[in-house]
Amino acid sequence: MDFEPYRGELVAYCYRMLGSFHEAEDLVQETMLRAWRARDRYDATRASVRTWLYRIATNACLTALEGRARRPLPSGLGAPSEDIGAPLAPALDVPWLEPFPDARHDVEARADLRLALVAALQVLPPRQRAVLVLREVLQFSATEVAEQLGTTAAAVNSALQRARGAVAEVGGADEVAEPGDPEVRAVVQRYVQAFEAADVPALVRLLTDDAVLEMPPVPLWYRGSRDYGRFLDRVFALRGTGWRMTSLTANGQPALAAYAPEPGGGGHRLHSLQVVTVTGGRVARTVVFADPRVGEAFGLPARTGGDAFRPER
Repeated sequence: MDFEPYRGELVAYCYRMLGSFHEAEDLVQETMLRAWRARDRYDATRASVRTWLYRIATNACLTALEGRARRPLPSGLGAPSEDIGAPLAPALDVPWLEPFPDARHDVEARADLRLALVAALQVLPPRQRAVLVLREVLQFSATEVAEQLGTTAAAVNSALQRARGAVAEVGGADEVAEPGDPEVRAVVQRYVQAFEAADVPALVRLLTDDAVLEMPPVPLWYRGSRDYGRFLDRVFALRGTGWRMTSLTANGQPALAAYAPEPGGGGHRLHSLQVVTVTGGRVARTVVFADPRVGEAFGLPARTGGDAFRPER
């Protein structure tokens, strides 16, 4: 029995459930081991290998989620800040939502991995979360999901309705940014050029009026192009100008690896991974992930050397 063809989609599923890419990879490895040990008990007349693996993965995720706090983004914890000079102290006790590195796994549909949707999923109780993903994203039947969760099809359909309502109340889950769209690529390119030039007025012109900027593990977040721009003024004042950025994708969205200049002109050091939502030809949201583990998950070099660095476009 070859389980490897299912690894990528299982990692994506566990990521949607857990909000953590690192934990998702670990749980999928555990799922593969459990399946291998139980291979003699697999009954092909009752379920396909794929359905059977999802049952094992679902049980592993539900067990992992017992007693755990949800993984939020800063915007999910309270109102936006109005203090541009507030201390940038990380909240290390919060299990923050992590981005998904697209290049690490082959996943057919990435629209359902977008950050806004995964953040919305985290507000659901774990079993409702599983029902919504299995039914709406992965298109399992109610009967199949009932078998995976040890319940009835009627209970699955009831949980699905509650989950849909809860996600709709959170809002923002319908935002889709296709990184390959020419308009999106053009907007991101202009954003990169303005950021590397430290041209805050040009950056602000690229934003929607109610653009959101958030930066886990710092719990602060800002709403509105004015405060977004004022905060960027602060960033360039603190960290200097001459940043370098390279383009990639995360969660099926445009993403940028941002490298801040090192003192004395000694090259650039990785500062953050920024996941960008483009809506209507403007940047509507930027989530700035500054956790070093994020850079490692995306395979980003910790530093680059001066003029030798040329970001990919």
